[in-house]
Amino acid sequence: MARPPSPYDFLPEVPAFDVTSRDIADGRAMPRRNTSGIIGTGGEDVSPHLAWSGFPEGTRSFAVTCFDPDAPTASGYWHWGVFNIPAGVTELAAGAGGEGGAGLPRGAVTVRNDAGSKRYVGAAPPAGHGPHRYFFVVHALDTADLGIDDSVSPAVLGFNLSFHALGRAVVTPVHEVP
Repeated sequence: MARPPSPYDFLPEVPAFDVTSRDIADGRAMPRRNTSGIIGTGGEDVSPHLAWSGFPEGTRSFAVTCFDPDAPTASGYWHWGVFNIPAGVTELAAGAGGEGGAGLPRGAVTVRNDAGSKRYVGAAPPAGHGPHRYFFVVHALDTADLGIDDSVSPAVLGFNLSFHALGRAVVTPVHEVP
């Protein structure tokens, strides 16, 4: 069976840069703490540690998103969306995506995820649906402020990101519920 495409394959190409994590890795099973107890079966909804480097010159801010394109919907499932992260910030601690954004840098804005809350919600694919990919993406942006607020949907955030992206760093762990 052919590997499904990345949803980012369909967006304008931008340079890649590096993202690392003490919690997640490409193609590796997501730890229980990064899966969902809110919409799933016993996870902890703790956002993973992320650190990035090598982003393009001229970066004025960052955004971080988490998207599951394998959800049984025509539009996938947004788990997290944060933007207006200052350009001097190159790391988010594990748990930074908690309720109220207390672990995020000053000025960062979180949009409502598809579970209906302004926080990170962990992986929670339907039982027996097979492995799902979770695209954690750090977007390097050409503006310090996207000019939108926390009332927009993740799709509107993504729309704005596509017009301001200078580069992307992607890490894609997987999760499956038997």
